[in-house]
Amino acid sequence: MVNLNLKEIEDDLYDVDSRKLRNEEYLYSRRSKAKSPSQPTNHPDAKKHQIVSFIKSGVRIAGYVLLAADMLVACAVVLILSEVVGIYEELV
Repeated sequence: MVNLNLKEIEDDLYDVDSRKLRNEEYLYSRRSKAKSPSQPTNHPDAKKHQIVSFIKSGVRIAGYVLLAADMLVACAVVLILSEVVGIYEELV
């Protein structure tokens, strides 16, 4: 069993400035080790993603409208097509 000195624990808990200093040192040491990427990051094109997302939503809406007329066309063609567009959306 570990013998814990209650006074030492309380002193450590009440010493806020010391904890802040240790935390700042830790954060500084974490930041200094970060390396910048050697190549620029390739971010996705937000505008293309938005356009493809709107197309996907339009195809889905058309599929839901077609549900009342023809269940096979709505489910098998239009809604599956919207999922294919959704996959493309994630690649843009």
